[in-house]
Parts: sequence; C-alpha cells; structure tokens
Amino acid sequence: VQLQASGGGLVQAGGSLRLSCEASRRTFSSIYMGWFRQAPGKERESVAAIRWSNGNTYYADSVKGRFTISRDNAKNTVTLQMNSLKSEDTAVYYCAAREVGSAWSDGSWGQGTQVTVSS
Repeated sequence: VQLQASGGGLVQAGGSLRLSCEASRRTFSSIYMGWFRQAPGKERESVAAIRWSNGNTYYADSVKGRFTISRDNAKNTVTLQMNSLKSEDTAVYYCAAREVGSAWSDGSWGQGTQVTVSS
C-alpha cells in the first residue's frame, strides 16, 4: 500500500495543524496506522498510532492531550490533529502502516511532511 501524507506547514507556537495520510487502496482491518517524526539530529520517534479495526489509539507521552489520531474508513485516511503546538514538535512527520504482529520497519511508509513551529 502506498501512503500519501499532507498537511504540514509553518505555525506559531500554540497553534494547530492537521496532517492527513491517505492509503492508495482499501486498508485491511488487521493493521495499525501511525505517525512518526524525526527532528534534525534526532532519531525517528513514534507520535501516535491507531488500530484500524477497533479504533484503539496510542500516544507518545510528549503529545498526550495535545494530539489526536483518527481514521476515516470510507476515505482510507488517517488524520493527526495537532493542537497547542510547541517548538519541540518541529520535525518531519511520516505516516506508516503495518500488519498487526509485525514491525513498523516491515510496513509501508509515506513521504515526510515538514512541520515547523515558530516560538
């Protein structure tokens, strides 16, 4: 499956952005979809994930209460709503999909989208 991410940009601290990730084909129920980010000089880190079948969500501690991940089954899309953005949220954000029980490294990855938060 190919993933197409969109929605990055430049925003002031405290503002909001919404990222979307569209899958090229209908996603199967037995997958997770998630968002990762990589800041300059840092390793890629998990931000949020959602299990497609039941909507269970997972968040990094650093974004809990500020970010919300959701899915739209009809549009094969996962959205990351980011509120109360901080300068430390600046990074390239990637969406990914993997089968339940497999590793993210074995899944599909979209191209990155830049999020820049100015302080």
